[in-house]
Amino acid sequence: MNFEFSEDQKLLKDQVRRFLDDKCASKDVRTVLDGAATYNESVWNGLKDMGLMGTAIPEEYGGSGAGYLELCVIAEELGRAVAPVPFSSSIYLAAETLLVAGTEEQKQAHLPKLAAGDKIATLAISEHSGRLDPSTLSLKASDGTLKGSKSPVVDGSIADLAIVVARTGPSPRDVSLYLVDLRQDAISRKTLDSIDPTRDLAEIAFNEASGELIGEPNRGWDVIEKVFDRGAVLFAFEQLGGAQKALESAVDYAKERYAFGRPIGSFQAVKHMLADMYVSAELARSNCYYGAWALSTDAPELAEAAATARVAATKAYQHCSKNNIQTHGGMGFTWEFDCHLHYRRSNLLALVIGSRSQWEDQLIDRLEARNAA
Repeated sequence: MNFEFSEDQKLLKDQVRRFLDDKCASKDVRTVLDGAATYNESVWNGLKDMGLMGTAIPEEYGGSGAGYLELCVIAEELGRAVAPVPFSSSIYLAAETLLVAGTEEQKQAHLPKLAAGDKIATLAISEHSGRLDPSTLSLKASDGTLKGSKSPVVDGSIADLAIVVARTGPSPRDVSLYLVDLRQDAISRKTLDSIDPTRDLAEIAFNEASGELIGEPNRGWDVIEKVFDRGAVLFAFEQLGGAQKALESAVDYAKERYAFGRPIGSFQAVKHMLADMYVSAELARSNCYYGAWALSTDAPELAEAAATARVAATKAYQHCSKNNIQTHGGMGFTWEFDCHLHYRRSNLLALVIGSRSQWEDQLIDRLEARNAA
């Protein structure tokens, strides 16, 4: 079985990398990190012009219908560049939710705008720290009216639309999904501080806000599980791209930095650390490629492949970003060096759709269920 990308997909990868190298260098990332902007509009507009948001959205809904393998390629490059844009919230989560559970009218109304990048959407699910679990949700919806709050919501200050997970029944899994226009007067938003200021986080309060039901009532968590499996593969590719870039940064510095008349990369301790980084990144790559295959073919193994890719990529990105700082020594801890950009992003992505421990538990459960079948 060949998991390698095709020549066309590699060409797409090169085109996206050239664009991001030119328009999303560290100085462009730092305009968001150090400034008041919540995302880099110039980079977002460039991605729009390239038509990348609609990569996996079918043509009948305004996308290019290229496929999920192409979207994985794009995700890897976005992660490599630490791109400060709301791509993942709008495409991996919101658009996928509409594709999984939206009616034909909802898809026609919203997917073309998401595919064009003219509208930004997000998924509002978290209400507190800890595991993402339907039994802990308290925001309520009744007859299309929502009351409660969500925090943190990734890209919540930026988004025009949100798909909100709301409690609609007494059972722990009685939750439903609602499409909500965030420009309503009944909604207030507050930007939150986070470990990675290059990605927006917000608290959103819903005070009798109106929403449109997506999917079947009280079956929203079934949809979320499907969307998270798809999103896990795409987020894993972002993490893979970041891990690879952190590894390259560490290797380059180890070759250039001299101590006692020798490159520090020639010392055994540094060589072993770099070798461990390489192993974790390559292990993540093999698992991500398996996940990409399962996602692109809608294979029965998707649930297991997604969890495996998510766990391996989360571990690799955190490992490589941390050891990149260590390789740079005292300079690696300074604001002027870029090492902390990847360290920040690795910790944000490690939690965005559930923690690594939660995905490890899911992987064990899924493997046990398969073996018992």
